[in-house]
Amino acid sequence: MKAYLLSIAAGLLVGVVYSLLGVRSPAPPMIALLGLLGILLGEQIIPLASRFMTKKDVAEFVMTDCREHVLGRLPGDDTDKREA
Repeated sequence: MKAYLLSIAAGLLVGVVYSLLGVRSPAPPMIALLGLLGILLGEQIIPLASRFMTKKDVAEFVMTDCREHVLGRLPGDDTDKREA
């Protein structure tokens, strides 16, 4: 959670500096962000299809490996603490 708070604080600081300088943010348009989401989801199609073909547990894959790859570590995810 700390990394998320630091990230938003850094973004706010940069936004204030941009405002003071009178420039616009170079943030990507929504279409670019949707393209990045498509890439992340597209990377999971082959592993997901191979799970279907071999009749392995698809739900487990989606909830573990796929979720971690697409979403990253979410706030409150303490899997490292449980494994240690």
